[in-house]
Amino acid sequence: MDLRLDAISVVTDGRSLVSGLSLDVSDGQVVGLVGPNGSGKSTALRCVYRALRPSSGTVWVGEQELTRLPLRRSAQTVAAMTQDGGVDFDFTVGEVVALGRAPHLRGNQALSGRERELCERAMDRLDIGHLAHRGVLTLSGGERQRVLLARALVQEPEILVLDEPTNHLDVRHQVELLSLLRESGLTVLVVLHDLNLAAAACDRIGVLSGGRLVASGAPAAVLTPELVGDVFGVRASVVQHPLTGGPQLLYSLDSTR
Repeated sequence: MDLRLDAISVVTDGRSLVSGLSLDVSDGQVVGLVGPNGSGKSTALRCVYRALRPSSGTVWVGEQELTRLPLRRSAQTVAAMTQDGGVDFDFTVGEVVALGRAPHLRGNQALSGRERELCERAMDRLDIGHLAHRGVLTLSGGERQRVLLARALVQEPEILVLDEPTNHLDVRHQVELLSLLRESGLTVLVVLHDLNLAAAACDRIGVLSGGRLVASGAPAAVLTPELVGDVFGVRASVVQHPLTGGPQLLYSLDSTR
């Protein structure tokens, strides 16, 4: 399913957080949002998973305006893994993952056999099956990240929104998570801080600065030394990845504007 942000703006307390953001994510694509801290990335994502209503502009899912969908239907369509999506109570890992089925159930309806199998597969895919009976409050930050992603996947969405999903993950699980996104077939909008991970995982990248989209396109077209210097204030060289041929950035430690 296509996702389209059409001239989205968010103004809070007289301050513009996002201004006129238009971005298309085609069916099955992985599109990354990158930019400095405070550039509006997370705010834009909140508009997609309905934690925030844009001050102006429209979010479209397929041919439908997101805010016109019933909440249950939008929760079946869009799943989110957020920075603040932690669990305050000590549910088991299996219980947290099963919460992803909530948009598809009524009341206290029990999981079907298919749904239990779906949860088990998601936990195995994220390498947390052995933690199914552990309390989530006993887990490391990286383990919790994988639990939250498993919960989003069992929601069976058509659109997946992730805000810095590689936080706290070791290198192996970062690579596995991003490989999973590329193989999922879902429409994915993901915020990433690591530009090299974004270049490797994303079909297209949108760069935000000061709440505005300043560049959008294929990683090789967007991640240039000039743009990285202008937007992030660091000096970088771009080289080809020896295996994939994609762009990779090498930073100078004495970088100055």
